[in-house]
Amino acid sequence: MVNIRKLSRVVLRRRSPLKFVYCDAYWMVDIGNHVFPLMKYRLIYEKLLSWGVKKGNFVEPQLALDDDILRVHSPRYLKKLKAGKLSHAEMLALELPYSPGLLQFTKLHVGGTIIAAEEAMEKGMAAHLGGGFHHAFSDHGEGFCVFNDMAVAIEKLKHLGVIQRAMVVDCDVHQGNGTASIFSKKEYVFTFSIHQMDIYPAQKPESTLDIGLWSGEGDGEYLKALKSHFPRLYEEFQPDVVFYLAGADPYEKDQLGGLRLTLEGLKERDKIVIESARMLKIPTVILLAGGYAIDVADTVAIHLNTIKVAQDIHRKHPLSITKRKS
Repeated sequence: MVNIRKLSRVVLRRRSPLKFVYCDAYWMVDIGNHVFPLMKYRLIYEKLLSWGVKKGNFVEPQLALDDDILRVHSPRYLKKLKAGKLSHAEMLALELPYSPGLLQFTKLHVGGTIIAAEEAMEKGMAAHLGGGFHHAFSDHGEGFCVFNDMAVAIEKLKHLGVIQRAMVVDCDVHQGNGTASIFSKKEYVFTFSIHQMDIYPAQKPESTLDIGLWSGEGDGEYLKALKSHFPRLYEEFQPDVVFYLAGADPYEKDQLGGLRLTLEGLKERDKIVIESARMLKIPTVILLAGGYAIDVADTVAIHLNTIKVAQDIHRKHPLSITKRKS
């Protein structure tokens, strides 16, 4: 594992292969017959192997430490999760069946996003084949999200002095309500969310910048809105790291969204967000977030397109040898 305490002195390398964070435990937890397609994680991993990605380019996550989780989540909430004593209302909000396996699953995803952040800070970019659980609040979970992995990773990087400022670029179809709430009074994190207005969550705490679109608006309006803010927001806020939630659920055949983006539109979205950050030499953490297409193969294809876009940018635009801030 990267020694995170030394990242502030790391020299970014040229043409380092893109690293992927993944483990089989991501798809082995039992959540019953559910719209959340856990098998997508394994299918993406297998496809990357078939593309020729070497196993040495995959990094296996470790369980997140309680000390890291507690920088974001309340001790009472963590205690209830460990004891398996969520209330009926809390279970309904979470929309997942509780089990010790679910707790391990979510702690691994948090650990995975932390490792992806470490890799990105060292090599400029990394992709977590999971993560992006943006509906988790500090004191409760919602919408399939137990812990907010981006928030935990950001707070750890900030605590260790590796970064001063971070940006979350959330392109999941659902507004990142948990992320917005957690960082609402923390000016060192810029939260950007482009999402569908007329779906979950009903209550949308304000992000630093919210772009709300309506059902059926499609590629044109979506990409126009995105291009009007990037790379400008990167240039103005100057984050030390970007966490990009590349949700597959704005897709036109997704079961939980209605923005009707095409596969080509989603690839263009990825290019705008990732390439703008790379051209400004901002380390980027890619998280796959949501995706609930009727056919899981469509969700997998969208996530793989995001990875392909990231690989192409990582290869075509190697970072100049630059020292991070001390």
